[in-house]
Amino acid sequence: MLEGMNGHFSEDLFLKNTTGKYLYETYAKEMPILDYHCHLLPQEIFENKEFEDLGEMWLAHDHYKWRAMRTFGIEEKFITGSASFYEKYLAFATIFPKLVGNPIYIWCALELKRYFDIEEPLDAENAPRIYAMTKTLIAQNHITPRWCMEKSKVEVVCTTEDPIDSLSYHYKMRENSSAKTRILSAYRPDRAMFCEKEDFSSYIQLLSQAACLPIDSFSGLFKALEQRLQIFKEIGSTVSDNGIPDFTWVDYTDEEIASVFEKALRGEILSSLEIDRYRSAFLFEIARIYKRNGFVMQLHIGTYLDTNTGKVAIIGHSTGFDCIDDSTRIKSVGTLLDKLSTLGELPKTILYPLDGTKIEAYAVLAAGFCEGGIRAKVQLGAPWWFNDQSFGIQRQFEAVANLYPLSLSVGMLTDSRSFLSYPRHELYRRVLCNFLGSLVENGEYFGKESDIATVIRDVCYYNAKAFFSF
Repeated sequence: MLEGMNGHFSEDLFLKNTTGKYLYETYAKEMPILDYHCHLLPQEIFENKEFEDLGEMWLAHDHYKWRAMRTFGIEEKFITGSASFYEKYLAFATIFPKLVGNPIYIWCALELKRYFDIEEPLDAENAPRIYAMTKTLIAQNHITPRWCMEKSKVEVVCTTEDPIDSLSYHYKMRENSSAKTRILSAYRPDRAMFCEKEDFSSYIQLLSQAACLPIDSFSGLFKALEQRLQIFKEIGSTVSDNGIPDFTWVDYTDEEIASVFEKALRGEILSSLEIDRYRSAFLFEIARIYKRNGFVMQLHIGTYLDTNTGKVAIIGHSTGFDCIDDSTRIKSVGTLLDKLSTLGELPKTILYPLDGTKIEAYAVLAAGFCEGGIRAKVQLGAPWWFNDQSFGIQRQFEAVANLYPLSLSVGMLTDSRSFLSYPRHELYRRVLCNFLGSLVENGEYFGKESDIATVIRDVCYYNAKAFFSF
């Protein structure tokens, strides 16, 4: 038998040097989790229903798995279709051994080990037995969304909501003192930025109703957006999130933006120049609102959404048909930051380039706007979406440590719709400690152990706690 192929999960995962293993076990392993960006549903957290089975836990919301299953030619019935969760689980089990090298393989292995103490890898042969074992444990332990959070030592979770959201489940959870994890909401105003969409005018009407304010001008739009942001602030939120599929900075006048906004409200077709003007003005003004209200601005840059329009029309958005795009120029993001900085209105900002080849350039850009006595005021975010696996994490450590102090990072997030995804923080911490351990063993770091221990604890927990004012 080949070494390592013993059919069991290894606790040395990603820990390839003795120092890294020591650092992980001693300083990183037991740190709590602050999951400041995810897409969990507040209703599911509030209702806290016991899961039906592992099929539901793995396949109800996970577009990573859906996309992988499609690549193997599995029918949509067994992905997002009418099949039972057990049938979907069995279909997924048939491809699991073939996911070697894919992060799904490691994520699932970590999830089986951490939540069910199962060490053997899933395959078509053992799938019924593993299903039965996990179903029994779900019933015995009453495994629910909150159980998963508490099991993983999650202190804070930030879901993501639109400004028009009533936040009703967040209010209900505030009244429910039994929840040990604090649930906040990240403010995501994307729909107000996409002026070219067919539903823009109807969305503005909904926003007007939510804010109880008339919106008949661009300035009126931002009065409503700020009013809604302050509702988020009342429940303790300090985090915003802005998705930027593509963005080109274009200078504009107030008159030009007023004209674009009026045309968009009438449902008229906008030119690409008008769209760029509007997005430039929108991101500038929304950033000023974040600054006034003490919110962190997260910019998720470079998504190419809904690439397969035919499938999206049938199955829906965010179902595994999104991609990476490089149309947003770094200079455009830099111009936005520069104009805000010049006016003294630049909020704390995290940049998340989806194009992994751009991480070094964005790290340099971020360092150029650190100011005002705030640690890491503008910083590079965790490897995101298609980059949140060991390769992407390691690549970012190696590239960015040369350009921006790694010790200032706010660490990992799940960006997930799954309650089993918290071992992604563990994966990140393992790679972090292995990276630092290799520097120690190579003689590239020879400071005190207490200093490197502080770096690990900060990146895993304390930096995020301070940066987001949790």
